[in-house]
Amino acid sequence: MTFLSRSILTATVLLTPLTPLGIAQTAVASPGCTSSVPYVAGQGGYDTYRIPATVTTRRGTVLAFAEGRHDSAGDTGNIDVVLRRSTDGGCTWGPLGVVAAGNGDTRGNPAPVVDPRTGAVVLVTSYNSGAVTEAQIMRGEVTPAQSRRVFVQRSWDDGQHFSRPYDITSAVKPKNWRWYATGPGHAVALTRGPHRGRLVVPANHSAAPPKGSTDTGQEAKYYGAHALYSDNGGRTWRLGFVDSSYDGRENANESSAAQLPDGRLYFSSRDQNGTTPGNRLDSYSGDGAQTLDRPYAVQPTLDDVPVVQGSVLQLRGTSAPLLFSGPSVPTARQAMAVWRSTDGGRTFTKALTLSQQKAAYSDLAQVDHGTVGILYETGTTGTYDTIEFRRLPTT
Repeated sequence: MTFLSRSILTATVLLTPLTPLGIAQTAVASPGCTSSVPYVAGQGGYDTYRIPATVTTRRGTVLAFAEGRHDSAGDTGNIDVVLRRSTDGGCTWGPLGVVAAGNGDTRGNPAPVVDPRTGAVVLVTSYNSGAVTEAQIMRGEVTPAQSRRVFVQRSWDDGQHFSRPYDITSAVKPKNWRWYATGPGHAVALTRGPHRGRLVVPANHSAAPPKGSTDTGQEAKYYGAHALYSDNGGRTWRLGFVDSSYDGRENANESSAAQLPDGRLYFSSRDQNGTTPGNRLDSYSGDGAQTLDRPYAVQPTLDDVPVVQGSVLQLRGTSAPLLFSGPSVPTARQAMAVWRSTDGGRTFTKALTLSQQKAAYSDLAQVDHGTVGILYETGTTGTYDTIEFRRLPTT
């Protein structure tokens, strides 16, 4: 299977006809638009929208989640998890709705997934008091009630309504952890192998330094990736693998995951200023995220990606490629691009640069058999001017 061309498209053409990108000779992608913009800073009662996450429901509805930040673009304060729905493949969007209201506190890091058994949309998010910062949490300067917690919600009506957030922190956060972040970006439902039906959420945390440690001001050294999983559609959760090297060499942080055709899970992580050269880390799990096959290591074929969140998506089909999305300027959040791997994540090749504009976080979803969607932060005056949804033909 081929995927995309190497031509550069601008991000300014909205609601124009979708055409293949120079590979296929016939129109194989679904009819519709090329691009749309579900979120614009300053509109809908929010200063800024950040942290996109997207899934396609069993009925074909595209759900675009984000953080609605009331007062500024900052990570702290009054932040809601918001949602817009599209029933035409991401070309037009319904009204903005609040899925989890901060009410002065911070709710975010949406990690949605569709339960393959029931079709329910399961959403896992993170929480902390709006009065504290990530740095304070990592230094242990907050109370348990102010610190990071984990919540789950479900929708049984195609994302039109969600249950109230349910706290699962005690099941998935050890007492010596401080920071905790789900995703961000879509989670994974296993569709093959002995753990078929399992929901897996890639996540990250920080641990408290050992007693007597002299690592004052080195909190990032204690970042690590982990996973949480559910075998009953999101009703109960367990902690899976934990990356607990904490040596400062590879600081696995914001994470994404995909199930490969052979059934293994591929994990891709932001390296939060580790001392080993490279900004992307990866690993594999052959037992449904309970353990890692090897420690996280630098993925050198993604050296163009800066220190930022990225997304992975395994296209459908036994020989289909694994995709990765992220900015493509090593020293700046700029030029959103898509890479492809035909060897299960061992190596990646850049397939397409969407734009030379500023760009940061992104999430990938398969819209239908012939179309992939990428929901990503971008802008001309600032990196977070808009969250755009770009439709890309897969053949």
